[in-house]
This record gives sequence, structure tokens and C-alpha cells, in this order.
Amino acid sequence: MAAGGGGSCDPLAPAGVPCAFSPHSQAYFALASTDGHLRVWETANNRLHQEYVPSAHLSGTCTCLAWAPARLQAKESPQRKKRKSEAVGTSNQTDLLALGTAVGSILLYSTVKGELHSKLISGGHDNRVNCIQWHQDSGCLYSCSDDKHIVEWNVQTCKVKCKWKGDNSSVSSLCISPDGKMLLSAGRTIKLWVLETKEIYRHFTGHATPVSSLMFTTIRPPNESQPFDGITGLYFLSGAVHDRLLNVWQVRSENKEKSAVMSFTVTDEPVYIDLTLSENKEEPVKLAVVCRDGQVHLFEHILNGYCKKPLTSNCTIQIATPGKGKKSTPKPIPILAAGFCSDKMSLLLVYGSWFQPTIERVALNSREPHMCLVRDISNCWAPKVETAITKVRTPVMNSEAKVLVPGIPGHHAAIKPAPPQTEQVESKRKSGGNEVSIEERLGAMDIDTHKKGKEDLQTNSFPVLLTQGLESNDFEMLNKVLQTRNVNLIKKTVLRMPLHTIIPLLQELTKRLQGHPNSAVLMVQWLKCVLTVHASYLSTLPDLVPQLGTLYQLMESRVKTFQKLSHLHGKLILLITQVTASEKTKGATSPGQKAKLVYEEESSEEESDDEIADKDSEDNWNEDEESESEKDEDVEEEDEDAEGKDEENGEDRDTASEKELNGDSDLDPENESEEE
Repeated sequence: MAAGGGGSCDPLAPAGVPCAFSPHSQAYFALASTDGHLRVWETANNRLHQEYVPSAHLSGTCTCLAWAPARLQAKESPQRKKRKSEAVGTSNQTDLLALGTAVGSILLYSTVKGELHSKLISGGHDNRVNCIQWHQDSGCLYSCSDDKHIVEWNVQTCKVKCKWKGDNSSVSSLCISPDGKMLLSAGRTIKLWVLETKEIYRHFTGHATPVSSLMFTTIRPPNESQPFDGITGLYFLSGAVHDRLLNVWQVRSENKEKSAVMSFTVTDEPVYIDLTLSENKEEPVKLAVVCRDGQVHLFEHILNGYCKKPLTSNCTIQIATPGKGKKSTPKPIPILAAGFCSDKMSLLLVYGSWFQPTIERVALNSREPHMCLVRDISNCWAPKVETAITKVRTPVMNSEAKVLVPGIPGHHAAIKPAPPQTEQVESKRKSGGNEVSIEERLGAMDIDTHKKGKEDLQTNSFPVLLTQGLESNDFEMLNKVLQTRNVNLIKKTVLRMPLHTIIPLLQELTKRLQGHPNSAVLMVQWLKCVLTVHASYLSTLPDLVPQLGTLYQLMESRVKTFQKLSHLHGKLILLITQVTASEKTKGATSPGQKAKLVYEEESSEEESDDEIADKDSEDNWNEDEESESEKDEDVEEEDEDAEGKDEENGEDRDTASEKELNGDSDLDPENESEEE
């Protein structure tokens, strides 16, 4: 009655983990945790009874499990008494437990012997086993898988009895009819098979998602006046992944009716379902549904025909921690599984952690629509193992005593005795001199702790710290290692990392690359070393693309903006260089030079023409004595004319004085004509 599960990454995989109560009055509870270990707990005293670790517990994790039925074990028990090692100690012990794995094999574990009984491999499944069902009488085993097939096994010979295709997609659930002649199988649609001929007897609509649980709810039809053929008129229940409705179907004589006759509604996806069979039309069916949100919903209903409206639960059970103090608030404790006891008036609840669950028997009170049990599980984390297993005694230690314990590998100091100093010590002992002091003895031993470089110690400790940080997800430990800037130390650390930690390391680097840019610069160095050093290992991984998809998309998004940034960088460089060049030209001082010509806007056009002509003539004259004398006479005459003009016009006086100062006094055209 277990709802198969497993720690799969598939979004359509059932929630929860494989677990089931034993058929002998729920004396044991078997649970296959996500770490691949099978643990069998005693429900009476909440004690770990057995623990089994398959050889391939990591690659072939357990995906489903099923106890052998009580009737089958009762038949086999007399034959097994012939051997002392297989003798059944008590009447309530169960024997075989079938485990389906992710690689397609089926293991038969004996809880009496505490070891593996047999293994079903040859001719079976090629993919993940989704469900296992034991036949009540024949001792056969039925299994379904993602490879679309249903296999009938002979448990005695460990061989395939029959194998046929059950669906066009994966087959996710199985259930055998109460009379043992029919088999229900489901992927998304539900089919009813005749076991003798392996032919389809009925089709049902099913669910939109893969069916995670199938079970018959009645063993007799509601109308007992008609003859019963073993299947017609019976009801069965189905639950699916991500579906909050449990559908009830009825096997009709006509083949036209394919839809559900009624449904039960719950708050979340069902992870474990248990029910009590209705043996007559007046007895109601009791249903306990454990949801993914950690609640248990109890239903009680008489199945009699069609019901349009979904039925709600009669009672809901929750478990919470007590709120210690004023500030602390109660926290919910998830319920993992629930099963009805033999009296049908009490319920076994499994809650807490998968690795250390707590099992408690709770009496059902139908008057209360909601029950909240307050339990303190803070002291229940230590596993309770039988005292006979551990005989180690802890010695009483004095508080002042110092205990030396071995350290991390790579941190021990190599002791190398020095021959010359030891000879001196021996000579002192032989000569009967003074007793050697402790300081001399320590000096005789060349403890090579200081000779070891700091980098060697870091190289030995960094892979250990990084591995522990990735496994425990310790943020401070990861920061201590990943914040280093030494490229050689990074390369040596990556070289010594175990291969199973490479993918978690890449995922951690991807997470940090999305953070602050300063940390991203450091992460790029680590990423480069990991990809170059472990490229051959990464190329052998079949699922590398989905695992590193986030990193690839991150790199693509960063590279897309690189071209635009480079264009912007070039434009900014041009602008900055131009701005700096203009600032330099403004700040530079020009050397002092005397002007050869001063142009005045107020003078007439004729005067300006004469100035240009005089300048040209001055450039072409030869510097001899005659030209100098003539030039002196012209200057004197020009000065006299200028003085006469100053008396008439005050404004011309200023211009003439400026020309005298500049030494560029011009010759008047009148004086030139008089000279000529």
C-alpha cells in the first residue's frame, strides 16, 4: 500500500520516498531513504531493527518496495524450518521484502536472515522500476517500469515468467485484484488485464499525470443479489502526481463507462495512501491519505454508486512542535506515512525525519474535524540502536589531561633524526655525564615543521576544506577557500579535488558568478582551472548539458554585451583624448614675440596701401650708406609733418606717436613726391 517515490529529478516523479508497513499487524516499517540505505524500524518501540546497504546503493537507488503477503510467508515458513539459519524465531516476523531499483533490477531482502536473499535481473527491465506487487497465492511477483513493460517473475527460480508491453508510455503503478485473477496497470490511462491470457479486460480514463497509486477498496460488489464473477462491481482507487483528487472507479459489466464514479479531494499531492477494505455493502471504506504538505486526511464513506461532488475529509491530523517561550512559534512536523491498525480504530503515524522517524499509535476520534498533536522531537535525533551492537566504553578522562588526536591528512610533521646530534647524546649517556635535558632531546629530533612551506600546507588542506564545504554547504568554509587569489594554489587545489565533487564545485561557482562583480573575477580563475584540468572527465558525463545549462546561459549573456561594450569603450577613449588635448593647448603659454605689423582699422584705405608698399620697399632696399641717409631724411620730414597735423587734429597725434614707438612710421605720399 506504499506510494512509490524516490529522490528523482524528474518533475513527474512521485513525491516522498518508498516506504511500507509490514502485513503482520504493522509490526515493522520499512523505509528506503534517499542515501540508498534500507532501514527497518520496529513500530512498537520505535527502534531500528535492521539496516541494509546494497552494493550499488548510489547508482541503483531504491525506487519502490513491497512486503511479501502474509499468506505466502505462512506457506513458506514450514519448509524453511529445515535449516537452522533460516528458522523463524517468532510468529510475527516477516520474511521477504522486494526492492525495485533505478537501474531495472529487483532485490529480494530477507529480514529474518538480515541479508540479500536473491536478485532478479536477467530478462527483466531496462529502466527504472516504478512499482512491485506480490501475488497473494502463487508466489509470483509483478513489476512495471519506464521501459513500458510489465514483468511476471518466478520468485523461486528468479527468472522471468512472462513479459508484455503494458502501455505506449511508462507504466507507473500496479494492483492485483482481491481474487488474484486480474491486474490493474496505469501510466496515465488505467487498464485492467486478465492475468491468465494477458489480455485487456477494461479501459479507464485515468489522470492527466502519471498515476502513483492503485488499490482496490471493496472485495464484494454492493449488489449481492446478482452472481459475482470476482471483478464486476468492485471499486478501486487511484491517485496521481500533482493531482489533489483521488478518483474512485467501478468495474462495470458494460465496457462503455470509463469515467470515475466519485472522487476525494485533499490539500496537496498524495505521497502515501492506506485504507481498510469494505467486506459488505453496509461497511464504509476508511481512507488515510498523507499529503506532501505533511497532513493526514481521513475519509469514511460507503461506496454505493455515482457521486458528482468531490468528497472532503472527515478529519485532518497535523503535528507541530511546542512553542517554547513567548517569542518562539510552533513549527509543523511533517507526517511521512500513516497506516490503519488491525482494529481499524487507531492509526500508526510516522513523522519527523526520514533518517530518524518517530512512530506513534493514535486513537481516532471521529467527532473532531481537526486534530493537532503537539510533539517535541528535539531529543529524538539520535538513532536508537540495540545496545548489544555497540560495546565500546568511553573511559573517564581527567579535565586537566591533554589528549592528542590525529589531525587532517597532510598536517603531520615528518620526524627525521639527525645522526651527529644523536651521537653526542649517546656519548653523554655512555660517559655517565649529566642527564640529557628535554631541550636537548627535542633538538636532537629534527622536526621539519618550519621547513614545510605555507603553500604546501594550504595545498593539502584546501581540497579537504573545499570538499567538506561542498558536502555540508558551509558558506564560511567555501569563502575561505574560494577567496584566494594565488593562481598556483588554485591549480594545485583543483588537481587534488575528487571527481565526484567537480559538478557541485561548478554549480557553486555558477551561483557565485551571478553575484557581486568583485567575487565574479575570482570565480573566473577557479572556473578556468576546473574546465582545463578536468575537461576529459567532464566530456564523459552523459548529462553534462542540463547540469551546466545555467553556466552556459550565463556566459552567453555576458558575451553578448561584450561587443557593445567594446564599441562604447573605443568612443569614450576618443572623447577623453580630445578633451585632454584641448586642455593642454589652453594651459600652454605662447613665447613673447614682437609684431612686425600693426593694423589699425580707423586709418584710411590709401594709408593702409602705402604701409604695405613701404613694407615691401623696406624689405627690398640694400643696407648701404646712401639708403640709410635717405631714410633718415624721410623720417625727419615725416616727423615735421606729423607735428603740424597734431596741432590741427588731436586724434592724429596719438596714431603718429604709436607709429614712432613701433619704428614703422610710414612715408606720406606728398613727401615722396617732393623728394622725387
